[in-house]
Amino acid sequence: MTYMDKSIEEIHEALIKGKVTSKELIKESLEKTKEIEKKCNAFVTILDDAKPVEVTDELLSGIPYGIKDNYSTEGILSTGSSNTLKDYIPFFTATAIENLTKKGAIPVNKTALDEFGMGGTGTTCHTGTITNPWDHTRMCAGSSAGSAAAVAAGVYPYATGSDTGDSIRKPAAYCGIVGYKPTYGMISRYGLFPFASSLDHLGALTRSVKDAAIVVDGMKGIDKNDMTSWDSSNIHLYDSIDGNIKGKKLCYIKEICDINNYPNADNELKEHLANFMDTIEKCKKLGFEVKEESIDQTLLNALPSVYVVISCAEATSNMSNLTGFIFGPRAEGESWDQSLKNYRTKGFSPLIKRRFVIGSYVLQAENKDRYFHNAQRVRRLLVDEWNKLYKKYDAIILPVGSGPAKKLEGSKDILDQNTAILEEHLQIGNFGGFPSITIPNGFIDNLPVGINITGKCYDDINVLNIAYAIESSMNYKGQVVKEVK
Repeated sequence: MTYMDKSIEEIHEALIKGKVTSKELIKESLEKTKEIEKKCNAFVTILDDAKPVEVTDELLSGIPYGIKDNYSTEGILSTGSSNTLKDYIPFFTATAIENLTKKGAIPVNKTALDEFGMGGTGTTCHTGTITNPWDHTRMCAGSSAGSAAAVAAGVYPYATGSDTGDSIRKPAAYCGIVGYKPTYGMISRYGLFPFASSLDHLGALTRSVKDAAIVVDGMKGIDKNDMTSWDSSNIHLYDSIDGNIKGKKLCYIKEICDINNYPNADNELKEHLANFMDTIEKCKKLGFEVKEESIDQTLLNALPSVYVVISCAEATSNMSNLTGFIFGPRAEGESWDQSLKNYRTKGFSPLIKRRFVIGSYVLQAENKDRYFHNAQRVRRLLVDEWNKLYKKYDAIILPVGSGPAKKLEGSKDILDQNTAILEEHLQIGNFGGFPSITIPNGFIDNLPVGINITGKCYDDINVLNIAYAIESSMNYKGQVVKEVK
């Protein structure tokens, strides 16, 4: 009997009853890891020396999981999927991982990602392209591609992720699983390789809403090493899920969901939006009050550009310490500046270098107000619009992306202007630090698609309850790719 394709609750019960041991779970997970690595290229490091732990009342105790490779892990290779850190072994562990260890969780691998989390395709990892276990000609999205592929394939019930624009939630949708990023600061960012500090969130990829709550309960907590973290000790996510949605109100955005806004829509997009509207009707039958709202199209159209400017500017600043002198493989050169140039030119992928050029440009004194400061102003306008909606509604529900996973062949990290808002609206969850969760919403051409529920800051329990109620009415809870060919 296999256990890694089951929920955390089910695995914990089996451990408590002695039906399986922690050692046996590790063996199963490692065997599955090696199988999936050959098929999906989802891992950077496999921890063959993972050891069992004592099983306690903690739900996570004795259960294997995966760590996204932009989390620092003491004594374990932590590359950020970049050649600039291909041999880097940290001397400290991220707070979120330490918190999971205290719960008895057992890491069995480090999962691959788009380089330093700066990508949405899973194609810029220094170990190669990550493929979708549902269809290897398709991407997993990014940057938490390896974590999403592994959870979807049944390597373990959960993996950690990071989300700066949609890097937990879109891979979850493409892989038919759950992706949850809590309110900004609920989980300490200490030990996460920083991309854009004002946007970076930590979170989890799981196969059910309850599992997501269990994992984030284990990861969260105030941390003296992260001044943006806050005390959530009185918030118990898992224990608070009861499915009670009496009086709950949802809204969706007309400009994002109306098929008439996409004159060049292909069949996948048409079916995706029709599928979403069917789910809206299902929500009404469940007892939700659901209404359509409208947001200024000009403001929405600015969203992708705002994200690029802010994220690239912050990334340029955050990664200025990647010189090859402090850590990482030192490059050759006749002088220090030549060594630095060679290290960064040869070490980074073209996508990363492009983003650094953008970031440097918008931060130049003569450009800063026109680009960076204006982007900050528009960010505030977008967040204000969402906060206005939260005064009337408990959450905003929207489709994720423009359909199922995109084809790998010919893919580029460049937006299709026709569907840019549909693809990028999840970034508002990062702009405002809002709690946001993606859950499966059926299939199109045998490929999974998802919906997203986002709520106001610190209202994570409400967001999870709404997601749980919708999930409970569907047939896509806990789904695993039956056979990864």
